[in-house]
Amino acid sequence: MGFIKVLIGLPVFIVLLIFAFVNNDLATFSLWPFSIEITVSLSVAVLFFVFLGFFLGSFFSWMSYAPLRQDLRKQKKKNKKLSRQQQILTETVSDLQGNLEQVKAEKEALLPEKPGFFSFLKRKSSSSAINNENGKN
Repeated sequence: MGFIKVLIGLPVFIVLLIFAFVNNDLATFSLWPFSIEITVSLSVAVLFFVFLGFFLGSFFSWMSYAPLRQDLRKQKKKNKKLSRQQQILTETVSDLQGNLEQVKAEKEALLPEKPGFFSFLKRKSSSSAINNENGKN
């Protein structure tokens, strides 16, 4: 973006300098209600009014975007607030997932094993091991 500004601004600046050197005539400006007369070079007067128009246009343009800048500030505040809320909710969800895993593990420990083909064999072998231990004592 800076290159484009230089690419456009440099020729404009050169044209303004050439204009200032070519127009060396004096011009007299009088302010009607006050009877004040100002005599300046024509190039100085024209450049003054060009720059005055540029700065006034820039100021009014800047003022016209004031409501948009205000809305942008409000949106930034709202985004920060929502980001904080999202972070809190993410932490809450991760805590709840940890609690869910813990409850599942406790449930698995409390509930008996589901009957299946090999569960009968495990019970039989574990009960025989218990009987053997009782018989030895």
